[in-house]
Amino acid sequence: MTELSQPEIEQALSKVMHPEINYSLVALGMIEDVFCKKDEVNLTLKLPFLQVPVREILIESIKKTLSDLDSSIQVEINIEQMSQEQRDKFAKMAKEGWKF
Repeated sequence: MTELSQPEIEQALSKVMHPEINYSLVALGMIEDVFCKKDEVNLTLKLPFLQVPVREILIESIKKTLSDLDSSIQVEINIEQMSQEQRDKFAKMAKEGWKF
């Protein structure tokens, strides 16, 4: 196991793309409060609505990206709903970057 740095974790997370929108989760304001300690990463995944259909896909994408860096890494993802201001910004970017 290699101890990963905060910048390495944040760089990896910045490449996790939304499956339906041509932006990363970081750019969309969906990943916040990233904290690394040895082989543990804690972060908050902000969703426009808690029951969005791609919720599990987003969670698995984050976990896979981090486990690709180090398979022993433990990932804790806290789920929160975006504020109205965050949701408005997300909706604007989603409209611009919609893949379908």
